[in-house]
Amino acid sequence: MRYEAPETIKAAVGLLIKARGQSRILAGGTDLMVQMRSGMLEPDLIMDIKRIPGMRDIVPEKGGFRIGAAVSGSELGEHAKVSKMWPGVVEAVELIGSTQIQGRATMVGNLCNASPAADSVPALIAVGATARIVGNKRTRDVPVETIAKAPGKTILAKGEFVSSVFLPKALPRTGSAYLRFIPRTEMDIAVVGSGVCLTLNPKGVVTKARVSLGAVAARALLVEEAADVLLGNKLNDDVLERLADIASDAATPINDKRGTVAFRKQVAGVLTRRAALIAFQRAKG
Repeated sequence: MRYEAPETIKAAVGLLIKARGQSRILAGGTDLMVQMRSGMLEPDLIMDIKRIPGMRDIVPEKGGFRIGAAVSGSELGEHAKVSKMWPGVVEAVELIGSTQIQGRATMVGNLCNASPAADSVPALIAVGATARIVGNKRTRDVPVETIAKAPGKTILAKGEFVSSVFLPKALPRTGSAYLRFIPRTEMDIAVVGSGVCLTLNPKGVVTKARVSLGAVAARALLVEEAADVLLGNKLNDDVLERLADIASDAATPINDKRGTVAFRKQVAGVLTRRAALIAFQRAKG
């Protein structure tokens, strides 16, 4: 096993292209180290990206923010402007692990681990975040919801890695929220997660909406039908009931020790309704 710590994106990409066998990016390492110690993974190359300029930075861009791949959950949570603009994203990231883990775990690592139950991903999808993928021949920005293909599998080709995530500028009267259900009070894997982002007009009518579900399919879902039921409406009981029904129908979970299919589908509806109400209140200010 080789450990490398390149100081430029070009050098990092070159190492990934030349590497034989399995290669893994080290940003926070909170997933990677567990996988290695449990024997699930024995990479031939571990590439630490923290020395590359920009990987640990939160930079204003086009009214929003670009979050480097090695920015920890603690650093993101302490950023007042990001927390104010996108509270749903920051809340989701802060649910990843304990206080000690927060000092190392990264939002981009959570995304690229490609777990269906990743907390940050539904929240990122809800706000329309994009991931920047760097590689040998091109740099491309893609919607966060396209990164994961299946549990543990991403769209990244050999020589590519995600260098940052971009959170767009929030429109006036926009609110976001993320909620999850877990068996314990903290430090557990989501049974269901729901992210909602709403934009309102001055009369409180929803003009823009995005809804995402986590832990109820092979990857986090963008539920466009749920957003459609919100558009052009206020959040009255009828709209919220239809929203919950659509979210439940969109969920395609499995039976496992954390919950049955029927239970998780029901919880998907309940959480989406609650998250929508929180996002609505935040959008109203």
